[in-house]
Amino acid sequence: MRDDRAAHRRHRRAVAGLRHGDRKEPLIAPARRAGARPPRHFTVHLGFEAADPTSARELAVAYAEALGLLRPELALGAAALSPADAWHRAERLFCGAVGPDGERCADVAGHPGFHHAPGPGGLGWGDGD
Repeated sequence: MRDDRAAHRRHRRAVAGLRHGDRKEPLIAPARRAGARPPRHFTVHLGFEAADPTSARELAVAYAEALGLLRPELALGAAALSPADAWHRAERLFCGAVGPDGERCADVAGHPGFHHAPGPGGLGWGDGD
């Protein structure tokens, strides 16, 4: 058998050095944060069945708008539709064009006419009908 006492000793010394050793702080420590972590964005994927891509888009817009009514904090402008097995082919559901006041168009993607801000009586802008 091979004598590996020297390697074992070096390993023990290295592990002891990574802990405290003669330092006040360990060499490896958790990351230091000044405050709380800022909020992050997450995506939910909802699966449903549809006869064709057109009806799937209509259903997806209806689901997104309904969820937006129930939960106003949702970012509907980021809603997208893709086949269940090809998320890399996602297409936006809503226009999202930026208006003069910084608001985004809440109409469906590819809509004709003016862009409209969300809500009843929302600001309209752009080249209309």
